[in-house]
Amino acid sequence: MSEKIYEMVTNKIIEKLEAGTVPWRKPWVGKSGSARSWKTQKSYRGINTLLLEPGEYITFKQVQEAKGKVKKGAKSEIVVFWKWLEKENEEGETEKIPLLRFYKVFNINQCEGIESKWNEDIQEFEHDPIEEAENIIKGYMNKPSLSWQSGIGAFYQPGNDHVNVPPMKDFPKVEEYYCTMMHELIHSTGHKSRLNREGVTGTLKFGSQTYSKEELIAEIGATMLNGIAGFSEVTFDNSVAYIQSWLNKLKNDKTLIVKAAANAQRAVDHILGVSWDKDE
Repeated sequence: MSEKIYEMVTNKIIEKLEAGTVPWRKPWVGKSGSARSWKTQKSYRGINTLLLEPGEYITFKQVQEAKGKVKKGAKSEIVVFWKWLEKENEEGETEKIPLLRFYKVFNINQCEGIESKWNEDIQEFEHDPIEEAENIIKGYMNKPSLSWQSGIGAFYQPGNDHVNVPPMKDFPKVEEYYCTMMHELIHSTGHKSRLNREGVTGTLKFGSQTYSKEELIAEIGATMLNGIAGFSEVTFDNSVAYIQSWLNKLKNDKTLIVKAAANAQRAVDHILGVSWDKDE
């Protein structure tokens, strides 16, 4: 049983890495950076912090008890824990043996009729916006719709042409907020109405070469925009680590950097309103 759980956990981490969500690269905190039990409001610990996105999680039974409903098509996640069993050894003494178990949970955003119970003080950070970065975002013509919701992470949804980034107050460093925003905006340039990039418009599988290359483009492009805004050195180490993780996935092919950088520059130019010849 334990071997099966170990495999499930390992596969889940690999899935997250392949999906571009590197567990140790989440610069936001507070409600956007914590996963916890909806019922007990206790934060999950250990390996569960890597398995779960930020938010409140609830079991199917708890949903039923609360008279709620899991949305159709919702996908469950796993939470693992140790259960101690008592067993008598050959000497007649009682021993406690650890047994690794798991149960399935749903993010409350995947449920109907379940209200958040998050009521504790959440750490928030006060920042002054960086004018150069704000101008880049404002200057992006025909950009996707934007939201700043805590607890659901950062992402770009091509189908809705929508970007969500945790609010600025969730980031200890304001530069990391902008780095996260720029990364998702670079993704959005691949929309069919803009640059029509395969890594955004194509049929993608998490961790595929096309998906991995798109992540390289997004992070290189974000680093370029950070440089234009004047603070790339603050976020550079995280960006390099992120890029390296994708190079490892792509067998460390350094030539991909040159190709991804060319696409990243086109994406940056699009955001900045710089025209270029599609036949170049």
